[in-house]
Amino acid sequence: MNSVHDQVTAVRKKNGSISYAKWGYIFLIPFFLVYVIFSFVPLISVFYNSFFENYMSGLKQVGPNFVGLENYATLFNNNLGKYFYNTLLIWVLGFIPQITISLLLASWFTSLRLRLRVTGLYKTIIYLPNLIMASAFALLFFVLFSDAGPVNDVLMHLGIIDQPYRFLSEVAGTRGLVIAMNFLLWFGNTTILLMAGIMGIDNSLIEAAEIDGAKSFQMFRLITMPLLKPILIYVMITSMIGGLQLFDVPQILTNGSGSPDRTSTTLIMLLNNHLYSKNYGLGGALSVILLIVSAVLSLLVYDSMTREQRMAQREKKRMKEGAGNE
Repeated sequence: MNSVHDQVTAVRKKNGSISYAKWGYIFLIPFFLVYVIFSFVPLISVFYNSFFENYMSGLKQVGPNFVGLENYATLFNNNLGKYFYNTLLIWVLGFIPQITISLLLASWFTSLRLRLRVTGLYKTIIYLPNLIMASAFALLFFVLFSDAGPVNDVLMHLGIIDQPYRFLSEVAGTRGLVIAMNFLLWFGNTTILLMAGIMGIDNSLIEAAEIDGAKSFQMFRLITMPLLKPILIYVMITSMIGGLQLFDVPQILTNGSGSPDRTSTTLIMLLNNHLYSKNYGLGGALSVILLIVSAVLSLLVYDSMTREQRMAQREKKRMKEGAGNE
């Protein structure tokens, strides 16, 4: 052994020692360069431009003139709260059924008791809508639910309604379609993520609970849900950020108007309007507000979902320190 070790040492001395840490830093340089050039610099630029008046008035360029926080005040005085409410309402009403049905499907597909067959086929079917472009999906719904569309024809044929229901002219109809499309697009992806989390749970825990006589709902509540919490936190935060960035579905379904009465206009649709009119100051201010709102909501969700775990860790640490002092 010593001779082999000596030979390896001799070869290393001959070729020079390899610093793995140094090469690790070198391989990370391209990532940091791309991040700085395409993410960090634009982020600082957006923050900087949010303090300037800078827009096009016809063919005339106005600004850039430093105006301080005036762009932020303009946004808050122009129904920003209404668009924030639209965005949050559409996300919440879509997320509740999405997480409920995804949890049910994930539990069924991974159940050791049920042992469902051809689950691969089911998983493929529920994931298929996620592969369709949201814009194409919105266009399909626009045709299906238009005043003279096939859905109204079927409902009238069945005698459920006497005249076409104007889905795209009613607040409930438009918001309902946006919520339904978001649900169909994303519940398959959420189901797959939750299945991965459930399959990572040690089967011996489930088998021990079965031997102790625990029922399915008890095992789901007391074993699956607590151990699935890290995945649930990830799903909830990414879904919330995706909900705040909702754009293509309501944009195409309402032709960019957010009709009726802009009740389906989301924050990103408002940002798109400012960028389309080349009002970079207001667009920058809205982007900064979106960044702050996303960060605050993500922290609130993370804090609320990990509070019990952190309290338990603190209590455990306190007990350990108390035992050590004795």
